[in-house]
Amino acid sequence: MTNAAWPTDDLNAAPGRAVATCVAGLPDTIDAVAAAAPDTHRFLRRQWFAAAVDAYGGPARTIVATQGGAAMLAIPIVAAGPRWAGIGAVPGCYWPFRSIPVAATASAEAVDAALGALAWTVRALRIGPVYDGDPGLERLLARARAAGWGVVTRPVADSFLLDMAAAREEGQWPRGSTLRKNRFHEKHLAGHGTLDWRFARKDDWPAVFDAMAMVEERSWIADRTDGRDAKFTRTGHGAFFRAAASDPVIAAMFHAALLYVDGAPAAFSFDLDAGATKYAIANSYDPAFAKHSPGKLLYYRNLMEAMERGIERVDWGAGDSGYKRVIGASEGPAIRDWLLLRPGLVARCAPLVRSALAGR
Repeated sequence: MTNAAWPTDDLNAAPGRAVATCVAGLPDTIDAVAAAAPDTHRFLRRQWFAAAVDAYGGPARTIVATQGGAAMLAIPIVAAGPRWAGIGAVPGCYWPFRSIPVAATASAEAVDAALGALAWTVRALRIGPVYDGDPGLERLLARARAAGWGVVTRPVADSFLLDMAAAREEGQWPRGSTLRKNRFHEKHLAGHGTLDWRFARKDDWPAVFDAMAMVEERSWIADRTDGRDAKFTRTGHGAFFRAAASDPVIAAMFHAALLYVDGAPAAFSFDLDAGATKYAIANSYDPAFAKHSPGKLLYYRNLMEAMERGIERVDWGAGDSGYKRVIGASEGPAIRDWLLLRPGLVARCAPLVRSALAGR
């Protein structure tokens, strides 16, 4: 597929007209789009995608739509599947989701221009896993359907959300009984050594990533799996998060709570704070202390600290719902994969693709 601009005469478009081009690599323009996106999506910066390309493979191309001199939308793309198929995918990390940055003020014309360029770049594009109601995806899907693109979706999981603002309005949170239980466990946990509760952010990341990797290497992940799903180890996804943190804007969004016992890391809770939303990305603990619930003690401290900083909601993502419901989380939007099929013959294959995915 070509990397040429679409269409070429749009490069001389009249002022105010939307223009879209496909360029090699990941341009700095992505940062401008992310800065104009809803605050929940402002982590979707150039380095977020660059980290994914470095960790999971590339090279990348990017559709960039501008209007009136302002960047409105960016669609980073890497190849997916056999080259002859012409399938692209949005790079990124599963945590918290894999989407595209779209300015809050992006017009339908800008989205249409991006789709025009996309049709000349790939036969199909995978976006996801991403939440239902994702603001950028919703706008893209609506215009894609109107332009004759085939749209296929595959459910992945349900998410869980904790409404911190509602908990604050209801009165004391956590409940007094929960705090008493936590103090009981902390007292007995202290029998293993001096407890040190820490919060890390901004410039702390190189050392903190290593500390969290040490916990993962002693956790159930290393004991029961091949370790590839670990977030911070060298054999897991450590390369991605270390590379993403090289962007100071993203590094400032990362947040971690850690528990050390006699100077050694024993538990962690790692999040990405985007505006008033906290995305809970990973948490783990050393099973040597499992009897005293170090993970639970830590994430309650983490949530209380977040509430004091004005966090209004915690997105727990998918996975084990048991402890999330105990905390007070309830089921949120579904998480899905999406496939956009280019108008024409490819789009007419949507029913076949849908049936194939349903049969998995």
